[in-house]
Amino acid sequence: MSLYSESATSRFALIEDRGVHLNIHYHDCGDGQEVVVMLHGSGPGASGWSNFSRNVEPLVAAGYRVILMDCPGWSKSDSIVCEESRSALNARVLNGLLTQLGITRAHLIGNSMGGHSAVAFALDYPHSVGRLVLMGGGTGGVSAFVPMPTEGIKLLQKVYREPTQDHLQQMMDIFVYDSKDLTAELISGRLENMLQRRDHLENFTRSLALHPRQFPDVSTRLAEISAATLVIWGRNDRFVPMDTGLRLVAGIPNSELHVFNNCGHWVQWEHAERFNRLVVDFLAP
Repeated sequence: MSLYSESATSRFALIEDRGVHLNIHYHDCGDGQEVVVMLHGSGPGASGWSNFSRNVEPLVAAGYRVILMDCPGWSKSDSIVCEESRSALNARVLNGLLTQLGITRAHLIGNSMGGHSAVAFALDYPHSVGRLVLMGGGTGGVSAFVPMPTEGIKLLQKVYREPTQDHLQQMMDIFVYDSKDLTAELISGRLENMLQRRDHLENFTRSLALHPRQFPDVSTRLAEISAATLVIWGRNDRFVPMDTGLRLVAGIPNSELHVFNNCGHWVQWEHAERFNRLVVDFLAP
């Protein structure tokens, strides 16, 4: 068994958030002095491991301790009905986890919802952030070029309402630019995660009904972020359009943008080797 396998790195922590106790699942890999936290997206059946399994070992090999947190409402973490900004909720829970682990500062890598959550954390806990890497997320708001909600978000919500294997496959097929990048193991793992935790699915749809803007537009606050930020996008992203990435770069003063062609919503999976090199170089002091 690999030292950094899904099972070998699995951990739990009990976090209190505004009087609510949440059992939060995470993976803890490596023992470097500097910490990288990776935050997953919001798709049904998502988890930190399924999002970032291709990226953990290169970061550990570069000398980092890598934490993959499963946000409340996903994977093995407790479920929750969110009646507020989910980005802010995830940021508070992450702060609670880092506090419990004795980690005072971390670099954040966020995909989609994870990007929104990383930005919320940088705004609310600026002194706890090293560098930011945002892919396919970081702020809500409308696109100037693509009808909203996008086709990907419509399919995502369809899976939450009607969680079947066919609907999951339809969503995953446009998750990436080339569906041949999807492995049978990935699809079966997502399906198993999704069907094992129907409470997550039901609570996500309830949350949307109670608070439709789970991921608010924070464009007006982006200038408050002083952390060096790398924005990475797939030009063919059918979930979160690329002009969102342009808004992030326009708003965050110390930021840069790297666009991958022939790439969908999952840069870290579709172009893992190049993504890993890009991120390791960016995080280096």
